Amino acid sequence: MTISSATPPTIPDERIRIREVTLLSDDWYVLKKTIFDYRRRDGSWQTLSRETYDRGNGAALLLYDPARGTVLLTRQFRFPAYVNGHAEPLLEVCAGLLDDRSPEEAIRAEAAEELGVSVQAPRRVFDAFMSPGSVTERLAFFVAEYRAADRSGAGGAGGGIAEEGEDIEVVELTFADALAMVGSGAILDGKTIMLLQYAALHGLLPR
Repeated sequence: MTISSATPPTIPDERIRIREVTLLSDDWYVLKKTIFDYRRRDGSWQTLSRETYDRGNGAALLLYDPARGTVLLTRQFRFPAYVNGHAEPLLEVCAGLLDDRSPEEAIRAEAAEELGVSVQAPRRVFDAFMSPGSVTERLAFFVAEYRAADRSGAGGAGGGIAEEGEDIEVVELTFADALAMVGSGAILDGKTIMLLQYAALHGLLPR
C-alpha cells in the first residue's frame, strides 16, 4: 500500500518534503517506509529513505522505598532480546504503552497490573526517545515512592495480564544491588538503567 506523496508530515517543516509513504506492515504495530527530501545544513537537498516503526508512546516508572533502600522491578521474557542472543528474561522497571490514556493514567494502571501496587501520585521526571533512528516511541519517565504494605494495595500481586501474553515476576532489590547489576550487565534494559541513574544522581535512595 502506497500513500500519496501529498500526505503532509505530522509536523510541517521547511527542511522536509515527503515524497512517498509505503505501509509495509500493520499487524502487531505499524511499519512504514518513507521517501523524503531533506535539506542539509549547507542548504542542499538530499533524497533519503527511512523505515519507521510506530507502536505508540509509552511510560515507565521506578518505584522506590527510601526507608528500606529498595526498588521494585519486573522480570519478563522479551522475544526481540532473545533473537539477539539474550535468552534470559530482562529485569525492567514497570512500563507500558499509553493506549489513548494520559501518561499518568497509563503508568498507574501498569503499576497495578505488573507490580500489584497502587500508585496515586507518580512524579514525571523526563521524557526520551528510546531508539529515534527507527522507532517513533517517546517515553515519559516517572518515579514514585512505595512501602512494603503497598504491594497488596492494588488488589493483587501483579504479574501482568495473561491474556496479553504477560508472565511477569515481581522482583524487589536493594538500590545498591540494582546499581551493581547495571555495572555487571545483569540489568540491560535502557529505560531501567536511565531511571536507576536518575535516582542515583538525585539522591532518591541511600547507596
